[in-house]
Amino acid sequence: MSEIGTGLQNATGIRGAIARAGYAFVEAADMRTALGRFGTLADWAAFAESWNDLATDTYMADGGRYRRRRFGVFAAPRQGAIVRGPHQPHYQSLDYNVLNGGIERWFEPIRSEIADGASFRTILEYCRSLFGRLAPDVAHWHVEAHQFRIEARLGEEGRPTPEGMHRDGVDYVLVLLVARRNIRSGTTTVHDLDRRTLGSFTLTDPLDAALVDDSRCYHGVTPVEPENAAQPAYRDVLVVTFRKKAA
Repeated sequence: MSEIGTGLQNATGIRGAIARAGYAFVEAADMRTALGRFGTLADWAAFAESWNDLATDTYMADGGRYRRRRFGVFAAPRQGAIVRGPHQPHYQSLDYNVLNGGIERWFEPIRSEIADGASFRTILEYCRSLFGRLAPDVAHWHVEAHQFRIEARLGEEGRPTPEGMHRDGVDYVLVLLVARRNIRSGTTTVHDLDRRTLGSFTLTDPLDAALVDDSRCYHGVTPVEPENAAQPAYRDVLVVTFRKKAA
């Protein structure tokens, strides 16, 4: 486990870890406490269940059909309402995604009842506060949210980061575990800009989280395999990215 992962019981500890090391691993109990300052997780059961309604990602250049996802875009000013934007494609340049970049990828939108629900809005508010304190000069954020399910089957491992160790081309990233069923591995590794390993950890419990300063760190996740090939096996995460928006 990374040393940047224990004793982060409060907002100052989490923020300090990111400022110091470029990332933080936050265990579920601490993440629940941190989120609780910005709202409730009262609809968490429905929020987590929505991962059962994700469409297959058909853009995988490796030919895999192990990833399902939904996508949404939001505008977050420093203060005031976080507003959902019109649905649009997800785009990454080949500089940031050598496998699937360079094209517009259209995914099914995050369902409105999920995007407007308590858990999702609490997560967005928390991210805005945390990242806003780390970057106090930013007045407006472009926010993208991704629901991912990575499935593993006998003879086909699931690859959470098929592009390998990478940066996302944004400012900050939250990876929040929603569910983990019948899989092994899925270890997150974080690296500096010279690709030297800074730490590693595995998201195992719902609300375990990785927070990354994308300008300072690469990150990746090892493939997952089923523990019991006769049973469904998957890793569900919410990924939220914040990128400063030009005035």
